Amino acid sequence: MNDIQKKLYDAACEVQKRAHAPYSGAHIGAAVLMSNGAIYTGCNVENASYGGTVCAERVALWKAVSEGAPKQVKEVMVISDADKPWPPCGFCRQVIAEFGSEDTMIYTANLQGKMKTFKFGDIFPEAFTPKHLD
Repeated sequence: MNDIQKKLYDAACEVQKRAHAPYSGAHIGAAVLMSNGAIYTGCNVENASYGGTVCAERVALWKAVSEGAPKQVKEVMVISDADKPWPPCGFCRQVIAEFGSEDTMIYTANLQGKMKTFKFGDIFPEAFTPKHLD
């Protein structure tokens, strides 16, 4: 891991401990690096209605937006407590498409440090973006 990846990994691991996952048992943490160099974190927050559940990646991105970060995400780290790192779900990929680009880096890792690296355009080709609404 390079220095940025390590910072994102550490931040995601810390917030992953706060996940509210009484239904799935899957504790997820995420950290996003925005274009201004600031890192924002989020954890999954489950709800008994299931549909009210929010993923860690979306929490982190919405925090960035609500706290005034530039609306351009450069890198995303997703930490799971599973043996195999979990990628962002479809909903999260669509939110990343709103604030990222094909070149946004996506890292998935587990608590043992096993990590996979993707370019966003490779895991979500032909994403529907704000440009489609022009």
